[in-house]
Amino acid sequence: MDILTNTISLLFRHRQKDIEKYGQDTDLLQRKQLRTLLKTARNTEWGLTYDYKSIRNYSDFCERVPLQLYDDIKPYVTRMINGERNILWPSVVKWYAKSSGTTNDKSKFLPVTREVLHGCHYQGGFDTVALYLRNNPESHFFSKKGLILGGSHSPSPINQKSHCGDLSAVLLQNLNPLVNLMRVPAKKIILMDEWESKIKAIVDCTWNKDVNSLSGVPSWMLVLIKSILKKTGREYLSDVWPNLEVFFHGGISFEPYREQYKSLIPSDKMHYMETYNASEGFFGIQDDPADQSLLMMQDYGVFYEFIPMSEVGMENPTVLPLEAVETGKNYAMVITTSGGLWRYQIGDTVRFTSLFPHKFIISGRTKHYINAFGEELMVDNADKAISRVSIQTGAKVKEYTAAPLFMLDKAKGRHQWFIEFETMPPSLDEFASLLDKTLQELNSDYEAKRYKEISLQPLEITIAHEGAFYEWLKEKGKLGGQHKIPRLSNDRTHIEQLLDINKRLS
Repeated sequence: MDILTNTISLLFRHRQKDIEKYGQDTDLLQRKQLRTLLKTARNTEWGLTYDYKSIRNYSDFCERVPLQLYDDIKPYVTRMINGERNILWPSVVKWYAKSSGTTNDKSKFLPVTREVLHGCHYQGGFDTVALYLRNNPESHFFSKKGLILGGSHSPSPINQKSHCGDLSAVLLQNLNPLVNLMRVPAKKIILMDEWESKIKAIVDCTWNKDVNSLSGVPSWMLVLIKSILKKTGREYLSDVWPNLEVFFHGGISFEPYREQYKSLIPSDKMHYMETYNASEGFFGIQDDPADQSLLMMQDYGVFYEFIPMSEVGMENPTVLPLEAVETGKNYAMVITTSGGLWRYQIGDTVRFTSLFPHKFIISGRTKHYINAFGEELMVDNADKAISRVSIQTGAKVKEYTAAPLFMLDKAKGRHQWFIEFETMPPSLDEFASLLDKTLQELNSDYEAKRYKEISLQPLEITIAHEGAFYEWLKEKGKLGGQHKIPRLSNDRTHIEQLLDINKRLS
């Protein structure tokens, strides 16, 4: 560790010790978050409506405050955007993270209060570095530059009182100027709207800098890396940036991309660290390099609850606090935050891998799965299967999506996978067979439906022409940043659109 990094790392010691207490203080920490949130908002319109002053415990909170979806809070958010205060949160909220999710074209505007900005999002960034330095004492993190690949929508005014942008753009816009001295590219470039022009500008101004850390969404960072390699004529990114040591990634699963990164950065000093920073808040950090699970961050002004996946959409589902969850089960996450979200169903699903401390994986989305035949296939299953089969066959998958294919004449069906390969497998039939077999190993419900082809026939793969997914995102105005490909869909809307684009490209 160099002198500068060694000196600055002392600032993180206290926080490293606080995080180590998560395992023994879960109940205490979470109830403290809830009490503080209720006390802060008790005189807001929302707090008065649900009589927050009289809530004495978690049971009162559950009985008093109903579960919320975005459409439920949208009228309140609209009023906040128009400058009203004391609605969901005491202060006037000037910033909103614009989020359309993966499948819905209609934008959501999520309040970014000062409390959630500093106590949740920025705290998450601070803790990510704290845990990275703890795990990598030889790091030179602060002696080089960090490259951040942010969102595709720069901050813009909604009206005279409020501004919005992708979360990453909002965070960069409000960042301490001292932090900007350590990163590239310049703010005016990273906040450019037009994705293709932005990539070119980033390449032109960073290829010759001494970069040692990357931050961004894996799929879009790959686009930048390949542009850097094309610009420099190099085969490996480690030849362009020899001091590169870490990629902080999030937004989508890293598994389908892991082997591609290893092939482009063949360095034994390269590290990968996942974070879970959504528009609604910062929730998890990979604290152990040997474990792909995320540590749930418990003291960020967020109170967590969970609904068993089998009860999602029910009128009165079971709702559990953090200390009551079990490992190995899929839950839909419900959050109450200092961003003015109350019992808000975020739409993500998680599965806990350990308790006290609570560690989890993001297993998918409440709307992104395939259960057309009772197979309950989750995104986590699909990502792991793609990763394993790619390693087995030497293939490299660039993007994929899957949806059910109904065969009405046989009263059964199969899954259709639409895959864009970076490197084709030697045999597509073998790849399909191994993928089907691996999915059965990972998911017992899928295996049961495949048994003797009771209701599911073997999956089929349609090869995507190069650029099909890129063109789909471009047509929807979703290039770059935090936009994601829907991995699984329970209907054929997205895959039919992609198949139509595929025909046009053929």
